Amino acid sequence: MVTMRDVAERAGVSIATVSFLLNDTKPVTATTRARIEAAMAELGYRRNVVARALASRRTHIIAMAYPALDHKFGFSAAEFFTSAADAARKQDYHLVLWPVGNDGTELKELVGQGLVDGVVLMEVQLDDPRVTVLQETSTPFALIGRTSSLEGLAHVDIDFDRTVEDAVGHLYELGHRRIVLISGNLTDPVFSTYGPYVRSESAYRRVAAEYGLEIVVMESSGSTQSGQEAMAQLVEAHPDTTAVLIVNEFAALGAVAGLNRLGYKVPEDISVLPLLMAPEMAALTNPQLTIMRTPGPELGQLGTESLIRQVEGADPLPPQLVPAKLYPGATVAGPRAPRSKAGAGRRAARKARS
Repeated sequence: MVTMRDVAERAGVSIATVSFLLNDTKPVTATTRARIEAAMAELGYRRNVVARALASRRTHIIAMAYPALDHKFGFSAAEFFTSAADAARKQDYHLVLWPVGNDGTELKELVGQGLVDGVVLMEVQLDDPRVTVLQETSTPFALIGRTSSLEGLAHVDIDFDRTVEDAVGHLYELGHRRIVLISGNLTDPVFSTYGPYVRSESAYRRVAAEYGLEIVVMESSGSTQSGQEAMAQLVEAHPDTTAVLIVNEFAALGAVAGLNRLGYKVPEDISVLPLLMAPEMAALTNPQLTIMRTPGPELGQLGTESLIRQVEGADPLPPQLVPAKLYPGATVAGPRAPRSKAGAGRRAARKARS
């Protein structure tokens, strides 16, 4: 079994110096670090994580708290996880995923066991009980998202105002004047204060008013079936719609399928533009979705860096908002003459009989 003494002899340093590096108890020069790490690699030395944690009072493990029972795992979420894990690894930390609920109960039990050095919170509510839990337990944490009160909170988030401005502006330039927002279900207690839904809708209402557009907001839960149902309601209640913005990525997939089943062509009849989606998800529809690309890779990295700076007592990372950006696909085009409500109904009926 390879020991620290073996590593010290191979690197030409003292055992204490090797211990300083492994336990992160004292700084070593970059040259010395390189020699020790090279010796460890050559000898096949494996660090004792438990001993290191006892010596430094840190586990070098951070957690990403994701309420998986309320939010489905999609490609967008995966981008947050993978970029956060990569950012942690580059700074000699390990990232674990905690699929704990938004109420804070499980989180309190977990952080009380001292398993991690800090927590990154995802899927943040405007009034998020998890924040109170972490503050009361003096656990370092950072938000990927925003609560309604941000004083003293390290956070990064999507710039929803800029994202919606760019999305509506793009559609407007193409000639669209009947743009509907398919938002989340804010009547559901789980999502009534969910940041992305609330902020997207608020931004849409402001931007639509600035363009002089009629404001139409419809709700949809986060499933492909609800996306299909929303399109059936849309063409019945608002047959002159030429474009839809959709917040939830799963609902967006269902929207394209629903319009196709109703006999509508995308984008010839109705353009579909999801506000938050990853390219891999966009490729699942036919035609491939034009999207506002979620900045998951950027935010996963920034949120992790923000937390690690807290853990290590470094200067805080300033809050940052990153907009989603237009990513090309085939579900957005200029509008053609809107069909009548009666004509839309006849086409849907023909499609149902075929």
